[in-house]
Amino acid sequence: MTRLSRSRLALVLGVLLAAVVVITLVALATGPSNVGAPDVVKIVFGDASDIDAATRDIVLRVRGPRVLLGLLVGAALATAGAVFQALLRNPLADPYVLGVSGGAALAGISALALGATFALPTSSVPMAAFGGGLIATGLLYWVSGGRGRSSPTGLLLTGVVFNAFASAGIVFLASVAGFFEGSRIFLWLIGHLSAVEIDAVGVVAASVALGLVTAFLLSRSLNLLALGDESALHLGVPVESHRRWLLLATSLMVGAAVAVSGLIGFVGLIVPHTLRLVIGSDHRLLLPATALTGAGFLVLSDTLARTVLDGRELPVGAVTAIVGGPLFIYLLRRAQARGPMT
Repeated sequence: MTRLSRSRLALVLGVLLAAVVVITLVALATGPSNVGAPDVVKIVFGDASDIDAATRDIVLRVRGPRVLLGLLVGAALATAGAVFQALLRNPLADPYVLGVSGGAALAGISALALGATFALPTSSVPMAAFGGGLIATGLLYWVSGGRGRSSPTGLLLTGVVFNAFASAGIVFLASVAGFFEGSRIFLWLIGHLSAVEIDAVGVVAASVALGLVTAFLLSRSLNLLALGDESALHLGVPVESHRRWLLLATSLMVGAAVAVSGLIGFVGLIVPHTLRLVIGSDHRLLLPATALTGAGFLVLSDTLARTVLDGRELPVGAVTAIVGGPLFIYLLRRAQARGPMT
């Protein structure tokens, strides 16, 4: 990068990081029992000797894991969306819309249902979700033709089919599952960050970190892959190898996110598309900016979901859908206006 672009990189990421820190502190302070911002800062940075134990527990044990999970899931879904949009050269590409999240959810819920019967280890759920996401990604790429530009209508119809199949499987499993497992499956369907198990945060953090690092390292190749396979090959990119690694990275991130949060839609559509309009299409900047913005967006959405109604909590998936649904329709209409979609 040139010195100017490095300055721009530092400026954009610095502003976004500061915004994420502010959103995180607000989320930790907001809830049925409000905690003052100065107290939150003291608790987070380890200078909480003068704060009572109950307040510390609210911030660190109740809200802390949930906020951390929101940061990880938001970063994972947004970055996966940016990678899908580049690889498929389609602005409508998103893990939720394309059915990748649905495939991960179906596999994870299958492991959850089987685990109750055959005493499978807890780790089987995220592993199954990763496998389901990987299979859905492979099928999606195969259906879209593997090479060349995918049509918005073709991708949308493929996603509808994948989601319909996944939804049917999930509803069947919920119908035959016991009450406890059925309740957990319902939470997966609506998208949530409420049933946080602290042990799961570490697994998700490792999976998301590995996926993000892989995507960031291949960001220059992603710039060239977005131009088309032939152009990338002429410029020295090992197309099949790098595409395979990028698909593995996105499947890992989506699988880990879905395993703990269920189906949260449109994060991978809203964030990368909006940022691409604001900061451009250079994935060396776009991917880290997308990760930060996705993290902040989902934590902010979850904060609204748990505070907008007194005494009740909305699913965070409902909040993201309220924002993302109209934008999806706008993008679809915009694509139609450019010409017929086949």
